[in-house]
Amino acid sequence: MSWINTASGYGRIHIGLHWTVALLIAVLLPLGLWMTGLDYYDPWYKQGPDLHRAIGVLLGLVLMARAAWRLGNRMPTPLSTTDWEKKIAAAAHWLLYLLPILLITSGYLISTADGRSVDVFGLFEIPATLHGIDGQEDIAGDLHFILAMILLTVIVLHAGAALRHHFILKDDTLRRMYTTKTR
Repeated sequence: MSWINTASGYGRIHIGLHWTVALLIAVLLPLGLWMTGLDYYDPWYKQGPDLHRAIGVLLGLVLMARAAWRLGNRMPTPLSTTDWEKKIAAAAHWLLYLLPILLITSGYLISTADGRSVDVFGLFEIPATLHGIDGQEDIAGDLHFILAMILLTVIVLHAGAALRHHFILKDDTLRRMYTTKTR
């Protein structure tokens, strides 16, 4: 089993980074939706957003590692046979990098609108560098929600395409993302 990507498949590091990002997003999306419904007297009113922010920072760090890994390693040859499939797949993959980065940025702008730093699991803080803009929290909050819904849509399409490759086209596209051995 290879640690690095090859022309025929992804290596362990790429697979691990992919599924770590997927897991963090799978936690962040429902947590974000759930915490917006909390009222002031709920014990999770402060803890929910604190946890969401800290996991968001962790996602940002993993995304940076994943982007660096992707830039420094070859990508397996796509198994798609048509140009339109390759173009859609490439666009979707770039959106799966771009949207979380935009979400992290908008989340940061929400969290620091009042000038307070972002605490990350009590380990360190990210200072508020851009704050005090009129309506910053509301504008960034609306954008954050819209971006999250777009990301959710792209994830559903991405997963659907992977399942199509696996069950209908019966190729190794999905298999390459959970094992370094293919048929």
